[in-house]
Amino acid sequence: MGPAELLVLTFPQETITIEAAAALAKLSTGGDIRVIDSLVVTRRPDGETTYGELADFEHLDGVVPGGGAELPLIGPEDAQEAAELLEPGSVALIVLIEHVWAQAAADALRAVSGRIASGVRIPPENIEEAVRAAEARRTAGK
Repeated sequence: MGPAELLVLTFPQETITIEAAAALAKLSTGGDIRVIDSLVVTRRPDGETTYGELADFEHLDGVVPGGGAELPLIGPEDAQEAAELLEPGSVALIVLIEHVWAQAAADALRAVSGRIASGVRIPPENIEEAVRAAEARRTAGK
């Protein structure tokens, strides 16, 4: 198995659109990732929080291959943590994915008794800011 990652994807509406689920499905069917488990967390406008599997949402049932239903690893505690990130009237998709594309690298590491000891997700905004700062330093030095 390749490296796995838990992501919380948030959306400003009260339900996940079929287009958003289809984007995740495209990654899955492309072979880049495998959805191990997923959970939809909704915070209603009155602040009440509910959660359920993708299959619980009629318009999303079957959109993401597997949808993670066969390995229920995301639970109520995860739903509560995700709910704390949500504004009233918004929704989150918690998704546990395997980075299938990294399988060969993980296998090679294990073959020589190595392992990935740590990993940090860096938001794209941080990279873009660092690039702008580096470019500003470079042009200021000319």
